[in-house]
Amino acid sequence: MQYFPPGGQLQEKTMNPKKAVIIGAGLGGLSAGIHLRNAGYAVEIYEKNAHVGGRLNVLRAEGFSFDLGPSILTLPHIFERLFTGAGKQMADYVKMQSLPVHWRNFFEDGNVIEFDRDRQQMELNNPSLAADDFRQLDNFLAYSRKLYAAADCGYFRHGLENLWQVIRCHGPLAALRDFDAFSVMNDGTRRHIRHVQLGNAINFFVKYVGSSAYQAPAILNLLPHVQFHYGLWYTEGGLIKLAEGLHRLATDIGVRIETNAEAVQLRHAGHRIDSVILKDGRVIAGDVIISNLEVIPTYVRLLGEDRRFLKPLDKFEPACSGLVIDIGSRKQYPMLAHHNFFFSNDPKKHFRQVFKEYKLPDDPTVYVVAVTRTDKSQAPAGCENIKILPHIPYIQDRPYTREDYLELRERVLLKLERMGLAGLRQNTVVEHMWTPDDIQKTYGSHRGAIYGVVSDWRKNLGFKAPRKSGKYANLYFVGGSVNPGGGMPMVVLSGELAAARIIHELQ
Repeated sequence: MQYFPPGGQLQEKTMNPKKAVIIGAGLGGLSAGIHLRNAGYAVEIYEKNAHVGGRLNVLRAEGFSFDLGPSILTLPHIFERLFTGAGKQMADYVKMQSLPVHWRNFFEDGNVIEFDRDRQQMELNNPSLAADDFRQLDNFLAYSRKLYAAADCGYFRHGLENLWQVIRCHGPLAALRDFDAFSVMNDGTRRHIRHVQLGNAINFFVKYVGSSAYQAPAILNLLPHVQFHYGLWYTEGGLIKLAEGLHRLATDIGVRIETNAEAVQLRHAGHRIDSVILKDGRVIAGDVIISNLEVIPTYVRLLGEDRRFLKPLDKFEPACSGLVIDIGSRKQYPMLAHHNFFFSNDPKKHFRQVFKEYKLPDDPTVYVVAVTRTDKSQAPAGCENIKILPHIPYIQDRPYTREDYLELRERVLLKLERMGLAGLRQNTVVEHMWTPDDIQKTYGSHRGAIYGVVSDWRKNLGFKAPRKSGKYANLYFVGGSVNPGGGMPMVVLSGELAAARIIHELQ
């Protein structure tokens, strides 16, 4: 087994006549394209939408600017490598700032637990937590740090893609011990933290991967370490500025990007893809094809593969979707931090309804972003820019209707008003709502999932689909449906790892 670590070989500028054609200019496609261009490849990216950045999208209306997609940025060094590999400085393309308050967790009994960048400030801001609670949190974070160290040295750095590769890399005993292999996230949390609400707040770090803390493998308890150690970040002007910066970088180094150019078919001769056919009829040939469209939609929509071929991919079930509600309010809510979570009164039931019963939750945990805490330019003076996101099931065989989603919207807004955002509906100036159907239509995601493939201990041990096709020798995948998974840094890393493997195999 060979590993394809990011780093050295991506920095070598060589004249390489090979051409990479990339379907989709999301973060994974941009990452793969930039790294391959840094290595001397000719790179062309074709994007169906009018913007570059995939789910990093923006809506502007009546002076409000809403990030429609991701809102939380972590692991900035992964993004930094895109720029340094090209001999550039990230600060010349994207202005970033660290958030002193990571987020606030609101509970139905009125208690609030705040996660801060500064530990001393966190102790001052959480009178409901005793010294012993902080001691338990420290023990948990030490456990989280060990999990991250185990994953980083193999799964992330070498691009491991399944259990057998992990065992061969780490050894069987270390693989079981260091990855807390027989536990789910909630097991690892409760083993260290007795405070119920603090444990619930820690469990919801699973939001990064759109999965359930009661089903996702315990290795994902590395996520709190990632946040507390590397911080939370914001790009000045909104997260869309990250996409714009990467677009400019790619163009500066010679990547050719064409928007409003939808791929509709991959033409193959035997087990090689020879070209990409666009909606306007053009045929684009390439030595290597990279799909930033998710794995199953690529096989179904672009290659016409049948059910028998797709059966082994059943374990890569979609992660959850979300109901995205953007509200421009004439009233401000000082209780909000930049990032906030309003918790279900029964988080376990919430996870069960979304991830086992595939129901719209009765009482969801709701993610709320108030970006004007950090960036006043995102709303008119005296107003509030509020993004609201409850996790919900991906599109089912018997899909929910728009009326079903509107009923959930009403439950969510009533919950937020009850928990402190009084008069939210009455003070709404602008409102925009996206359902899973809108997400699927816009981004081509499998069943409207937001985070690619679900992390489930029983179904897939938390692994995603491989980055290289098992059938087509020159077809590779990037994005949230492949290893290492969903979330902006991991999607960027998937592009880096795919590029490293391509360079190794095509040299």
